[in-house]
Amino acid sequence: MEDVFVFFPRLKSERRKKRLVKNDLEKKVRKYYKRSNEIFRAKKEISLVPLKEPYQKGFVRFFTLRDDIKRSKDFEFFENLLMKINTEMYSDSRKFQKKKKRFGKRVYHPIIQCLRELTPSEFSGPKSILTDKERQYFIRVEKYSVQYNCKYVFYEFIEPWRYCLKIRPNIITHYKPLIVDFEVENAEVETFLEQEKNKRILYKKIHGGGCSYKWRPVLKQPFTKGKFFNETISATEIAERLIEKEYQLSKRNK
Repeated sequence: MEDVFVFFPRLKSERRKKRLVKNDLEKKVRKYYKRSNEIFRAKKEISLVPLKEPYQKGFVRFFTLRDDIKRSKDFEFFENLLMKINTEMYSDSRKFQKKKKRFGKRVYHPIIQCLRELTPSEFSGPKSILTDKERQYFIRVEKYSVQYNCKYVFYEFIEPWRYCLKIRPNIITHYKPLIVDFEVENAEVETFLEQEKNKRILYKKIHGGGCSYKWRPVLKQPFTKGKFFNETISATEIAERLIEKEYQLSKRNK
């Protein structure tokens, strides 16, 4: 009697099924993430179209050289350096103020604008944007980030007095046309990537970080918030803020 071979289909175990579903979802997330980058680059390459009638939209503030520096010998040097560390700020009014609540009242405070701080890679290394002479005008500064619970390093310009702020009307002369197909597809991709299960895969597998949902107790202390670490404020102003906070809490309890 001849041997009879019976071929059975290869059955998948429960563990293998779960793994296949997980791999398919990861491939889909990678595909959508790659497509989002392509859409971003395509939208960035869209050329601007000039307006028939330019219009003003608020004001813009930026740094310029002082008049005495313009007449000095190092005029070109500091002008080239300003192109690398200049910053722009926009506002609806010429005063450049923002609202703050103080003792139950809204008070206007001036907005502080500083020169750009450089990262270590921008200061030195193969991707540096400075020359050897320009590096002599920067100092290394360390700050503590409460948000990320770590220290970070940046380089700050040590002679900001050489520049002054200038305000001018913000005139809009061009606009970027919207392509409906890109906008619809981009909305679908962003909706898919913003889902929690897909966001975890994006952070863990593509960006290389973790996405932990473990709750950790945070001790609320008045001097551990980022605003007290990052801002250079006096002890008197800190005391005023604490008094205001206690006043608001007592008012709520009543």
